[in-house]
Order: sequence, then structure tokens, then C-alpha cells
Amino acid sequence: MIALTLAEAAAAVGGTLDGADPAAQVTGPVVVDSRQVEPGSLFVAVVGERADGHDFAAKAVADGAVAVLASRPVGVPAVLVDDVVVALGRLARAVVERAEDTAIVALTGSAGKTSTKDLIAQLLTRRGETVYPPGSLNNEIGHPMTALRVAPTTRHLVMEMGARHKGDIDYLTAITPPRIGVVLNVGTAHVGEFGSKEAIAEAKGELVEALPADGVAVLNADDPLVRAMASRTKARVVLFGESREAEIRADRVRLDDTGRPSFTLITPAGSAPVQLRLYGEHHVSNALAAAAVAVSLGMSVDDTAEALAEAGALSRWRMEVVERADGVTVVNDAYNANPDSMRAALRALATMAGRGPGRRRTWAVLGEMRELGEESLDEHDAIGRLAVRLDVTKLVAVGGREAACMELGARNEGSWGEESVLVSDADAAIELLRSQVRPGDVVLVKASRSVGLEKVAEALLADGAAE
Repeated sequence: MIALTLAEAAAAVGGTLDGADPAAQVTGPVVVDSRQVEPGSLFVAVVGERADGHDFAAKAVADGAVAVLASRPVGVPAVLVDDVVVALGRLARAVVERAEDTAIVALTGSAGKTSTKDLIAQLLTRRGETVYPPGSLNNEIGHPMTALRVAPTTRHLVMEMGARHKGDIDYLTAITPPRIGVVLNVGTAHVGEFGSKEAIAEAKGELVEALPADGVAVLNADDPLVRAMASRTKARVVLFGESREAEIRADRVRLDDTGRPSFTLITPAGSAPVQLRLYGEHHVSNALAAAAVAVSLGMSVDDTAEALAEAGALSRWRMEVVERADGVTVVNDAYNANPDSMRAALRALATMAGRGPGRRRTWAVLGEMRELGEESLDEHDAIGRLAVRLDVTKLVAVGGREAACMELGARNEGSWGEESVLVSDADAAIELLRSQVRPGDVVLVKASRSVGLEKVAEALLADGAAE
């Protein structure tokens, strides 16, 4: 972190000092969890659903925090503000403004944000110190917490931006004004909140509107709603995709027997072959977006291709592929789900099955996709039908009404009703799989985060370890 005195911190957030030394410096990490306090930390007393950070203020200072960012006196040195979360964002903006030589990259999209963020971070790390969020810290708390990790030596700051409402991305870009903005796609994730894909595009486009005239807007040429955002930015536009009009594009895309894609990366500066370690053809688009960022920041084509080939999955439960000793392959993609990512995961599963006489049995253990609004039942029905069309051996739909609709879609699409089954919860799915999965099978587990289906994948892997 770039050090600030408490007087500077108070001025940045519009707060007042209470029992604090104005000259004392915040040199350690800014934290919202008192258990993560280190000497020199600033503890942020966020009021959550289960706990009030103000109750842990004294412990945080006793453990080494210089002060507490709080909305009321807490009996220890504090910076008092009206709204702790808003103040956290202002503090992050103040730190970022001092990092004049740090290039800020921001990305958004309905699917693939975290995987692409991880790819971009791994590419840019080759060129210098790069700060990026672990997992999906992309909201009004996780976003500024990541930005506050910027140090004087940081060369790149990579930020993932999520949105559930119009104005969310506009708020996040005000905290970390990007020089490069990436829009991956516009799908149906959160369509229940926004009402339509066009409304989602309107919200996602706030990112390119925030770019300066000397910035770069990296847009998906294969998504019409994203491509149309070129008219909403002052920045230079770089298109990526498989379209012939894309500056950064993929040619000769292939999948190996395990579902890992290879392609020829084509750029205005030349081309190079790429073999990804990630699973699923959808990662080609993610890799192209990352390549567009790297090339825009001066990375050579050969270095970009080499870095893409070496990049792995940094965040948990996103197409996390593990093979048990008995040959059962578990694909844990249970972190989140929407119709686009469900389709991509099912296609990857179908590829991993292989072809011909040696084709492996496949299981799709799928839970509900949340926040789809009026389209929810139709989308679940479509996913069930797709599983059958892709010749998935068995769909295990987990949950209530939406899962039942998914299973019904599979049954209506199938021949004899043997392609699918509905179970009530994760425990029931585990029991079913334990009795029927055979060595050599491939099991995909995927659902919206709140469903908690990672429990199924973890149980299968624990069984394999026990064996």
C-alpha cells in the first residue's frame, strides 16, 4: 500500500479524527476482517448481515491497527465518517491517484470475468508488479480493497467489475479510473434485475464511457451488443474475437481430447500458436481479450502467446479439473452459473467425453441458475434439452422448481427418459453418484453460487482420496 497519514486519510474520505494521531501512518493493509490486522493496518468497520465491524474495533487496534474507519466512536483511534463503504471507495481513489505510473485495466461481462481477469494478470505480471483481486472481489467493498493494495512499485492494476444495477460500474470506475477497459460479452446473467439484455448492455457500457481519449476500449467483435459500444467511448477501439474484422483474433481453433483449446493468435504485429492449459472452447475468447490488453500495453506477440500457454486457473471452482486415482474426472465449475456459462461448460464436458468406442460416460450435475427473472423457466428447460443434444450420459438436476424444469426439458428432448434425474439437494446428488459413477466417468458440477454444489465435487474428490 502507498502510505498515508491519518490526517491525509481523513481528508481523502471527508472524515474527522477521533482520538487519533494525525501524523500516524497507515502502512499496512486495509482490512475489513479484524483477524487479518497487521501492524500499521487500517481496520474498516463494515456493518454486515451477521456482524458489525465496530464491535471488533478495540481488538483490531490491540493487534496493531493504527486506527479504525468507523461511522461512530469506538473508544480507540478512529477516522469517523457518515458511510464506511463510501469512505472506503474514496480512500482507494486517493491511493490510486498517487500511483501515477500504474496502468489500470478494468473488465466486465456477463460471463468469464474472473477467468479473463486471471489471464490478464498472469500476462501482465511478466512485465512488472501487478495487483489484481483474488477470486471475484468485484463489488463496492472488494473493489476498493484490491485497489488499496497498490504500492509505489505497482506497474499494473487489473480490476474486475460486476454490476447488478445501472450505475454500479460507473461507481467502480470513479474509484479506479481505467486506462484500458474490456467488455467480454452481454448475456442473460442478472436479467431478472435488469429486465433485458439491452439494459445489461447499457450498464456494461458504462465502463467504456469512463475511458479517456488516450485509453483503449477492448471489445468483443463477436457480440453485437458489445461491438456497438464502440460508439460510446472516446478511447481507441480494439476488437477481439474470431471475426475477420477483429484486430486480435483466433484462427484454426481446435480442442484436444481433454477439451483444452489451441489456436493461432493473429495480431497486427504478427501471429503465434497458442495451446491453452484451460478447459473449454469458451476460453479462446477470454484468451483473446487478455492478449488484446497485453499487446495494447506493448507486449510482443511471441511473449503473449507463451504467457497464455503457461497461464493456469487461479480462482477456485471454475472449470477445476481433477482426475481421481480410479480414473473418474471431476470438473468443479460450481462457483457460479448463468445460461451462457452453463452452455460453455456442457460443451466442454461433451468434448472431454471423447468419440468412438472409447467414449467416456459423462454426468452433468446441475443446480439452479439464479436472477433470471421471467426467463428463468425457459432458460432451465433449454439447458436440460442441450444436455441431451450434446449426448451427456446423465443429467442430475439438483433443487426445486427450476431444477425440475431443467430435468423435464431433458426428458422431453430424450428418447426413453433415462437421460436425466431430479434430486432434492446436494446430499441426494452425492448419494446417487456414489452408487452409480464408474471408473473413467467424467462428472461436471455447476450451479449458481448460492446453491452450494461445490459440496458435491468435494465429496467425490474426498472419496477418490480415501480410495
